[in-house]
Amino acid sequence: MDDQNTKSPESKDQLIPMEDESADSYSLLEPRMKRVYGAYYKELYYTPERRILDPKVQELISIAASLVAKCEGCLDGHMKKAISLGATKEEISETVCIAAAINAASMIDMSDRTASRLGLKYFPNSPQKKS
Repeated sequence: MDDQNTKSPESKDQLIPMEDESADSYSLLEPRMKRVYGAYYKELYYTPERRILDPKVQELISIAASLVAKCEGCLDGHMKKAISLGATKEEISETVCIAAAINAASMIDMSDRTASRLGLKYFPNSPQKKS
């Protein structure tokens, strides 16, 4: 019986993990999709001649996105990279605050949409007084 998890290293579907990828990372993605994601990631983060954003800014954005997406592995990697690129504690703090504000805004947006769909108006905005 051939177990799919025991392919020989010379198999064309065998992947070399990215430098910050744990051994079990992406274990539910078929090899073809791992390659697609790996190529995308490499293009985005490891192709300086195509980069528009400053690398530190790119990592700060990645920290905020990692927080909102709740991706701990992403956050660890992007935090380490941002610090290695000289991100200050103030820049990291502002990045975290921006992510928190965006996440809070998404909760308000979702609850507003639900309230609208269900006809709920617990605390309606008071009409503006005309001057």
